[in-house]
Amino acid sequence: MIGGMGVNISTAELALEAARLGGLGHISDAMMPAVTDQVLGTLFVPEKLREHRANVKRLDKSSVRFQVARVAEATRLYVTQTMEKKRGPGLIFLNCMEKLTMANPKETLQARLKAALDAGIDGLTLSAGLHLASFSHMADHPRFRQALLGIIVSSVRALKLFLARAARVQRAPDYVVVEGPLAGGHLGFGLDWHRFDLKTIFQDVMHFLKKERLSIPVIPSGGIFTGTDAVEFMEAGATAVQVATRFTVTRESGLPDVVKQRYFQATPEDIEVNMLSPTGYPMRMLKTCPAVSQRVPPACEAYGYLSDGSGRCAYLDAYYQVGHNSGAEKLKKSQKVCLCTHMRRYQCWTCGHTTSQLKDTTRKNPDGTYQILSAQHVFQDYQFSTDHQVALPKEVPRSIPR
Repeated sequence: MIGGMGVNISTAELALEAARLGGLGHISDAMMPAVTDQVLGTLFVPEKLREHRANVKRLDKSSVRFQVARVAEATRLYVTQTMEKKRGPGLIFLNCMEKLTMANPKETLQARLKAALDAGIDGLTLSAGLHLASFSHMADHPRFRQALLGIIVSSVRALKLFLARAARVQRAPDYVVVEGPLAGGHLGFGLDWHRFDLKTIFQDVMHFLKKERLSIPVIPSGGIFTGTDAVEFMEAGATAVQVATRFTVTRESGLPDVVKQRYFQATPEDIEVNMLSPTGYPMRMLKTCPAVSQRVPPACEAYGYLSDGSGRCAYLDAYYQVGHNSGAEKLKKSQKVCLCTHMRRYQCWTCGHTTSQLKDTTRKNPDGTYQILSAQHVFQDYQFSTDHQVALPKEVPRSIPR
């Protein structure tokens, strides 16, 4: 299973390749209207900006709202287009983040979930939040009991809470992804993440499910770098594994090529876990990402994916507070990043703990850059590698001078 990476890092092309090869690929619904504009040429972002342009210079963003019908339409368009291209025996899921509150947490989340089911998605992976009400949001949908539905958790406690609420609609999850502290992007841990390890959490979840006599497939995720890592988990009872970091530097990944090279060049010291995300979750990313040092004006009128029901956002508050108290020159010291604008402008450069090992999975070109990999190469290396080895891609023949 290839994890769902936003914004559009887990592209449709990457998910389709996973399905073609017999695996399971994710597309991410992070900033779906913006992604649909980019990929399909729709105009959801400029239409929203035009409607709310009068609010651009106002601190009060309470009236800046998404039109729920457009949110649903964007999801349906993108998922339908992806599913129509699917070939092979694998599956395509949508990764749905609860923390994308979109100024209307209940209605926008419900619209995204139901629209994906409308469009024929094979399954939904619920991420970035406890999703206590997500099953009830779509319980009346005709595909609620046909599509595969799963949840990402980082502790037994989170799983217990989710299962208790899911029981109200008499629907257990079809799978549980157990995400450890070495994962990329947002983490389900505090800054003491280094005190935890995936194997222990995985075993805790397996023990809990066995004790409760629940037969739910468990899928570990976060730091699984080789096929041998995957086999060890499967021998311990995992149904599958979820991987992502090694696929960020494939041709099918939506990460810009220049950023892929920064991933290849990264050292362990270049990677940090910080509290810059306005979600309140710790976030792992490269220190060299421009988003860490470059502050941008909020663009809630066009985006606003982290706005709560009253139009507030931790970045919005930090931006105006620092600007008011200290002037524009102090904005670089603001302790938050704007996920909406930074994700769009800088691709945000969130990454997994093992990113510094990526250079060992490929070859260096004569010009000092690293060879970009294919998703098929990485996928099959996970399938067939042994003894924690990583297969290098075929060497690109050098041109022979005449």
